[in-house]
Amino acid sequence: MRRMTEGSIAGHLTAYAVPLILGNLFQLLYNAVDSVVIGRYAGEAAVAAVSAANPVMTIAVLGVSGLTIGASVLMSRFFGAGDEKALRRETATICLFGLAVSVVILLMGIPLAVPFLRLLSTPEEVLERSAAYLRVVLLGFPFTFQYNAMASAMRSVGDSKGPVWCLALASALNTGLDILAVGVLRWDVMGAAAATVIAQAVSALLCLWLMRRMPLLWLSRREMRIDRPLLGETLRIGTVTALQQVCLPLGKVLIQRVINGQGVAMMAAFNACTRIDDFAIVPEQSISSALMTCMAQNIGARRMDRARQSFRVGLIIELCYGLCVCLAAYLLRTPIMHLFAPDPDAAMVGLGVLYLGILSPFYILPAFNNTLQGSFRAIKRMRVTLAATLLQMGTRVILITILVPRVGIRGAAYATITGWVLMSTLEGAYFAHVWKKAFAE
Repeated sequence: MRRMTEGSIAGHLTAYAVPLILGNLFQLLYNAVDSVVIGRYAGEAAVAAVSAANPVMTIAVLGVSGLTIGASVLMSRFFGAGDEKALRRETATICLFGLAVSVVILLMGIPLAVPFLRLLSTPEEVLERSAAYLRVVLLGFPFTFQYNAMASAMRSVGDSKGPVWCLALASALNTGLDILAVGVLRWDVMGAAAATVIAQAVSALLCLWLMRRMPLLWLSRREMRIDRPLLGETLRIGTVTALQQVCLPLGKVLIQRVINGQGVAMMAAFNACTRIDDFAIVPEQSISSALMTCMAQNIGARRMDRARQSFRVGLIIELCYGLCVCLAAYLLRTPIMHLFAPDPDAAMVGLGVLYLGILSPFYILPAFNNTLQGSFRAIKRMRVTLAATLLQMGTRVILITILVPRVGIRGAAYATITGWVLMSTLEGAYFAHVWKKAFAE
């Protein structure tokens, strides 16, 4: 456990964020390995099938993430204030509530897989393969929710390393199973889906084993019940964050619908580029989570000056990382795209290189936005993050619908940059207005 109410703020943020970044990269590796292995052993059409299914699964996963972020804010404050009983009640509440929600999503998602994919204008030649992949991956959703809930509890008390080890082992297993099922046994997209489900189950079980070794978080049977007042507070905070998280994949669903109408090569290139976007931006979100935990612990301990200082340090770290990502993505865009296609002359490679050449210099904007969003969550100002996300994603959807049919994949890059600029403007203005007032309250 790590108490961030004392000691070096930069040291705490770095020690907390680095394992969290690695954990999120391992999680991204699940899907990236699927795309690379499927592309090399099953072909471009199989990559397109996975591409069409991913937005549906992403909506559910990010909704879970939003709820657990709300729970994490409360747990971090309880830990900072030294209220261990409230911390344990919140842990039990989010785990049990998450189990019920995940079962409902699983039961709804399996029969509705084909209708969802038809809404995305998924081409008929990949529809059945895409639906089969989605149904199998949904079987692992209860494990995904429980992993996120338990990982949030561990991170709220400053342990970001434990969940990383769980994901590292699960990621290695996922990679091996992918190669075996798709490359050797030739099970096509079903093999990749089965490998992902097994890896998700392993990560959840490993996280449960680690929690058992932490007396502060390990709950007895008598404690395994939902605290209704805490559930209400969790939903009040977490629902706004969940809506914000879900706005992104919902927007991507609408974007994917436009992309799907441009042919298989465009679908495959856009899918590969979104994977690269994730690897660039998700670590920035990890730093934001570290900042949120640090600020929330200090607010719980009533150390407001230290909470404000945490924001300043976090902003510097985010911007430095953003600059490094801009440079790396721009210089390495061509060899990165070659990873996703066995043929270096494939149409998807050229499209992806063009997209990254336009977008990658602007990866610093999400770094700035994520710093503000982490601080807004710590002070329970979640609505502005939802409004900014709606503005950003709504702008992207409208511009992509207009531009992509006319100028191709360049239109998707221009739309994304415009959305990021508008988001930065709104959040920056709100930050200047509310920052001092929030701490006074």
